[in-house]
Amino acid sequence: MNTPALQRIVFLLLLALITIAFGWVLMPFFGAVFWAMTLALMFDPIYQRLCVKLRGRSNTAALITLMACLVIVILPMALITSTLITEVTGVTQRIKAGEINFRSYFQQILSALPNWLLDWLDRFGLSNLQGVLDRVSSGLAQGGQMLASNALAIGQNTFDFLVSFVIMMYLLFFLLRDGRDLSKLVRDSVPLEREHTRYLLSKFATVIRATVKGNVLVALAQGALGGLAFWALGIHAAVFWGVVMALLSLLPAIGAALVWAPVAIYLISTGSVWPGIGLVLWGVLAIGLSDNVLRPLLVGKDTKMPDYLVLVSTIGGMSLFGINGFVIGPTIAAMFMAFWALFNRRDDEAMPEDPEG
Repeated sequence: MNTPALQRIVFLLLLALITIAFGWVLMPFFGAVFWAMTLALMFDPIYQRLCVKLRGRSNTAALITLMACLVIVILPMALITSTLITEVTGVTQRIKAGEINFRSYFQQILSALPNWLLDWLDRFGLSNLQGVLDRVSSGLAQGGQMLASNALAIGQNTFDFLVSFVIMMYLLFFLLRDGRDLSKLVRDSVPLEREHTRYLLSKFATVIRATVKGNVLVALAQGALGGLAFWALGIHAAVFWGVVMALLSLLPAIGAALVWAPVAIYLISTGSVWPGIGLVLWGVLAIGLSDNVLRPLLVGKDTKMPDYLVLVSTIGGMSLFGINGFVIGPTIAAMFMAFWALFNRRDDEAMPEDPEG
């Protein structure tokens, strides 16, 4: 019974299978494809302006935009990564040699605590922290060694890294040049109302740009401010700790305080009261203020997502997708809200506000 309905069902089934198979083929290069798409969305406005100035010479405009991306994004990241690997290796060697002893640091903090606080800890059965200190020290040492080994693995797996990098740059060129046409193809192919498809694609592009722009700028600001403070205080591996604070700053409302706050507590507890207080003031007024001011302006304003949803989706995304999750998580959350906004819209209501205005 070769009916048109059966043919349609078989065709859609084969279409779904081949789409899944195509995604499976691309999976080994997921990071390269994902960041090529992300960078294409970020640098598309530059490409469009160049196209106008170059009178439609799209290949030249895409090549110039690609070079700009290389200079603005990729080369600085390579330099920071190189410095980071050097400092992580040095920290790991100092941990193995005993020059850095986290258990000793925690013990000094405990020794400096007032008697009333020690009595309070004793009341809750927390006075004997020897085992806890040993586990924390061991965990931090293992974490540092794991971070060092993973960082060094980037240099050891040079071939895989170069392949992914070349694929990303190659795709980025064509996504810049043909991105608008591909977007139109998707918009015409998706079996949704035209205005719905346009709204969802605009929302997707807006969230990607806002998330990357906002989180990256906040991370750079907090990492630079934190690293500068550590360098001024003479703390070893300031670049390493700055990068750690930059990565942690991807978590809204938590961020860099997970690094600078324990250091400030240690300084105050061990007699360096004014440097510790200075670090607290710097962390709250400079590092914290950069998060409280920049993130709502750059992320929440454009994505129209509350801070708690940005936080939860960022943590969930990073737990599932690694470092890529700081973009994927909020994007999924924003698209979830967009789809439900369309679902709850009555036929006589206007479309939700276009994210791109």
